Amino acid sequence: MRSGLASLFLALCANSLLTAQTGSLRKVDFATEIHPLLESRCRGCHSGETAQAGFRVDDGAAFLKGGKSGPAVVPGEAAASLLILKVSGQRGLPMPPSGPRLSADEIATLRNWIAQGAHWDATPAAANVGVAAMAPRNPPLPAGTSGNLIDRFVDAYFEREGVKPPAPVSDAAFARRVYYDLHGLPPAPSELAAFEADARADKRARLAERLLADRERYAEHWISFWNDLLRNDEGVVYHGERKSITAWLMEALRSNMPYDRMVQGLLNPVSKDDPEGYLIGVTWRGVVSASQSPPMQASQNAAQVFLGMNLKCAACHDSFVNRWKLRDTFGLAAMFSKEPLEMVRCDVPTGKTAEARFPIGNLATHGPLPQSRRAEAAQWFTQRENGRFARTVVNRYWRLLFGRGIVEPIDDMDAEPWSRDLLDALAWDFAEHDFDLQRLLATIVTSRAYQMPVAPPAPAGAARYAFRGPSPRRLTAEEFEDTLSAVSGDWRALTPRSSAAASYAREWRLKSDALSRVLGRPIRDQVYTERATAPSTLQSLEMTNGPLLSERLERASKALLGQLPPAPANLFDSKLVRRGATAVDVDVAGAKALWLVTEDVDSYNPEKVIARWTDIELTGPGGTVRWDDVAAQTPSTIERTLPKGVTRLRAKAVIDDACQKADISPALRFFVFTAKPEADRLVRVEGAPPVAATPSAEPLVDRLYLHLLARKPAAGERKIAERMVGAPATAAGVEDLLWALMMSPEFQYVR
Repeated sequence: MRSGLASLFLALCANSLLTAQTGSLRKVDFATEIHPLLESRCRGCHSGETAQAGFRVDDGAAFLKGGKSGPAVVPGEAAASLLILKVSGQRGLPMPPSGPRLSADEIATLRNWIAQGAHWDATPAAANVGVAAMAPRNPPLPAGTSGNLIDRFVDAYFEREGVKPPAPVSDAAFARRVYYDLHGLPPAPSELAAFEADARADKRARLAERLLADRERYAEHWISFWNDLLRNDEGVVYHGERKSITAWLMEALRSNMPYDRMVQGLLNPVSKDDPEGYLIGVTWRGVVSASQSPPMQASQNAAQVFLGMNLKCAACHDSFVNRWKLRDTFGLAAMFSKEPLEMVRCDVPTGKTAEARFPIGNLATHGPLPQSRRAEAAQWFTQRENGRFARTVVNRYWRLLFGRGIVEPIDDMDAEPWSRDLLDALAWDFAEHDFDLQRLLATIVTSRAYQMPVAPPAPAGAARYAFRGPSPRRLTAEEFEDTLSAVSGDWRALTPRSSAAASYAREWRLKSDALSRVLGRPIRDQVYTERATAPSTLQSLEMTNGPLLSERLERASKALLGQLPPAPANLFDSKLVRRGATAVDVDVAGAKALWLVTEDVDSYNPEKVIARWTDIELTGPGGTVRWDDVAAQTPSTIERTLPKGVTRLRAKAVIDDACQKADISPALRFFVFTAKPEADRLVRVEGAPPVAATPSAEPLVDRLYLHLLARKPAAGERKIAERMVGAPATAAGVEDLLWALMMSPEFQYVR
């Protein structure tokens, strides 16, 4: 017997037994059980004027009428209803024809509803429920003693699955996991030791509370996730109207701004402090077609990020891969448009004007002005009645902390969750507590489910996903690089465009480079809801022979041994220069050589910038010596030996007027040094690093193992590591050990 039919047979037997015992079927609620099922699994093909076989599930009267094959349901007679025969595979092509089949429980629910009369509850609340149970739902809390709602639902799930919950991970493994998830950094050896020595029963909850209370480190970590979603970046040139929202986003995270208020500010910026750059930045590829107009991009990206709806296919035509129609995307786009939008199908104008409307619930809007429509859109996205809003972010956070979402893929919230009750309950609790993101994190990381060991991957070809615990998760690019900085104390420097001082910074504040990109950091030319983490050939090359990692490891090893000299300080810093000549006049007494440095800040086309050092005069007791003008390509460092006795340098750093064009837009910075400069330390660095290196009494090998792996080395590992480091320790040996540890899967994965 086919497995699907076997499951159906068992479900039918269960229903028959229930009927025999109680004399009636369980009451089925149309709004929360039937309508979401029809919307998520049937509406993609059976809705609107083009409904396949003439059968529609988006209208009650049309549904009961049926299609070309006659009525789909016979109220009161489930066994005679064509709908049941099709979804159970008893007649013709099983429905739905693609994707997972309906489960035995779902079919049983449909049967019960039809047996009870197939009443289509057309009340406003039911009519506007939308797909995938748009209305919030608070399922009954399963029996149990845990105060964490996640564990109550997971325990009930394991009981149904016949699975014995595993013991939690060790204190060290938990500490490493929660430090990375909340701060993006590993615990220092001293922090790890203090936590392991703590004898209090609630120490894990206390640790999570303490980490969340450190709002600065929390924000410095979580901003990378939001930057990916909101197409915000650092170190890039914001041309045109695009604007950074970093200051607003950091403050939103530091203050734990409620999530609904965050999204309202993004979709309807009205005050001077609101992030108007999001609606500008969301238009990320220009107007290359009607589907990519600014309102259409706002529609697609906002729906994707905040509601888990993939409208991209439906931006050209009715989607072939999901339920969304062209009118859905254009209708939502009209909410963000200043002008009427003509609907265009595959770049062919239809002559029809898009109706400003919401794609879920068939709600139309009549806001008279673009500003009021935008405000209405912000309210609709974030209202409590839109259960999809809370479910989507809860699912995203679950995926970040467990390695897989309750719903997969995460941008398709119409897909079947492995536990609908858990998703709905967690989303309900999140909304009930004012959309508090930190509370959501606390609920997750203090659950026994989060503290379970990493589960082995599902067998190849498994018919369905079964939750057995967290999946292994690879460190992000920012976590990888920040860990190296935290372990060694050698933090990278952030150089403001115009300031005379730089500051130590975490990786997210710096422009992405070849190393961070191969580790998965996106360039954010579009919305990224997940990162590529699989190893690649390019990544292997960069990690083994790449100059960026080699240089960082060399500096880190010297810093660990106290052998890293401070970077030479500049004698002259022009700050940001865009045109004309900048006068240079500095005391160089006692110097033996000069380094004239030209650095590009953010020229639109650095290769076409024309710059030079001119009128170079060297003055001393013996008179004045002139040097020839020298070209200053960007970047460039010109080294010259000084004549004896020179005490003063006078010169001009010039940007040629010939490159003052929009397609070049020069932006340079000129420096003078009397010692060989470090390329990433041209500007003086002030202030303390964001996370100080922790001095440790342990030997160096123990310290590195504890900080990177949250454990001491085994006897065999210690012997090899100490041989690598040398006695006395050498920078080259420490560099080799650092590289070996950071290349190991034990370091690169959160387990």
